[in-house]
Amino acid sequence: MVQDMSITNTDSASRGVSIRLWRKHSAYVGVLPFLVLVSVFLLWPTYSVVSGAFQDSTGKFSLSVLKAVIKDPAHLTAFRHSLIVSAITSVVGAVLGALFAWAIATGKKDGILRRISLSASGVLAQFGGVMLTFAFLATFGFNGLVTSFFLKFAPHSFFGHPTWLYSITGLCIVYSFFQIPLMFIVFLPTVDNLRPQWREASDGLGGSTFEYWRRIGIPVLTPSFLGSFLLLFANAFSAYATAASLISQGSIITPLGISTALSSETGSNNPALAKALSLGMVLVVVFVMTLYTLLRRKVSKWEQ
Repeated sequence: MVQDMSITNTDSASRGVSIRLWRKHSAYVGVLPFLVLVSVFLLWPTYSVVSGAFQDSTGKFSLSVLKAVIKDPAHLTAFRHSLIVSAITSVVGAVLGALFAWAIATGKKDGILRRISLSASGVLAQFGGVMLTFAFLATFGFNGLVTSFFLKFAPHSFFGHPTWLYSITGLCIVYSFFQIPLMFIVFLPTVDNLRPQWREASDGLGGSTFEYWRRIGIPVLTPSFLGSFLLLFANAFSAYATAASLISQGSIITPLGISTALSSETGSNNPALAKALSLGMVLVVVFVMTLYTLLRRKVSKWEQ
């Protein structure tokens, strides 16, 4: 009888331990679909790109493709153009988006203008690719509304010659269209977290508006602003659909060069070259997002 009771107590204790372990780790079960999705669509493609960059067309280990990319002026120029477009659009988007966020944050928290701005920015931040290209072509293209107007009344003006739309200048303007609302969405919560008590304390101690922003406002907002800037940079650097639908000829930026290497109309497909070009983009994005993560970790301390 004593032996049976000990066995029963042992089984109950084992079941109790199993139940506690299940309750402790059951929350992670819901993360499994996300981990599978990340593995299939992010980790595996990244591994394929990184490993393929160190292989030749036959699949053998080689540095010849990477050396060819580094020595080719066309690929270096496209990579430099990608960095330039990303940097310019990130600066424009960060500055204008931050000013827009500050203007909205100073208004009513539940005002109609704030609700409309948030809704519109949520849509415009995702308004890219063919839709955005069509909108600019219909407005500034060779037969666009604005171009037709200026050709009639000011044919020698800037808008009378729409060739700028298909250049680096055009890409910067088009990319800024979705960079600004993205910055507004990302940066608005940080501006909202500026506590009124800080401004009241500064005024109570005799500080001016300039002193408040120099000693309190700007130091508090700077980490989040830089983090948002890095996010915009990564977003523009990896953008492809908008540039591909706007510029159908040439590889003015690296994503277009990767597309050409994967789907050449002349039969000169080169997957090894595409992976070598992608490796450079992966390294830049990883570096930028690492800095972004470190900045967000610092910002989250005072936001909480």
